[in-house]
Amino acid sequence: MSPKVSKEHQQQRRTKILEAAKQVFIENGYERTTMKHVMDASNVSRGGLYQYFANKEEVFESLLYESLLRVSEETSELLNQNVDSYWELLLLRMFGKSRVPNDRMDPLAPVTLEFFITGRNDERRKRYGQERYFYGTKIFSDVIKEGQKNKEFSKKYDSEVLARMIVSFIDGLALDYAILSAEEIMMEEQSILFVQFLKFALDIE
Repeated sequence: MSPKVSKEHQQQRRTKILEAAKQVFIENGYERTTMKHVMDASNVSRGGLYQYFANKEEVFESLLYESLLRVSEETSELLNQNVDSYWELLLLRMFGKSRVPNDRMDPLAPVTLEFFITGRNDERRKRYGQERYFYGTKIFSDVIKEGQKNKEFSKKYDSEVLARMIVSFIDGLALDYAILSAEEIMMEEQSILFVQFLKFALDIE
């Protein structure tokens, strides 16, 4: 009889696999990555890998889901506290801890676009993409809505529209970044200009 493995150990093992898989996807892209790549990078057996994930798609979807869930939960926690500045929180969600427009792109972003574009005719992946889109826009929309409610932001533009615009801007940069360099697409310059537009739209001085 094989020894029992605790849930905590199973979770640690799963996390280790996902961390290794993330690097593999970044290095190879979605289409070129195989389950063997993930297996080798995470140093688990074939059986050990398939115990947690049925295929490459499941691995990648888990990476995306857990990352988005973490950001969503962090945002909800912050919104339930006394937020000093909703503008700073919006910048945090857009640019990370620096909160400053820059020429750095999430290295997984181009792979994510590849995942959805190559699977655009797959109904399951299309549904997942739709769910992810609305889940992602909700994060920005919630921050803007609370900022408007607390009179830090102007209400002249709808929070939902602004949230979708932010997501479209970020996705557009990711698409360009998958083809060109940050310098070629002038990522930092575009981001600075976009922040200025948001300031105008929300009446931030």
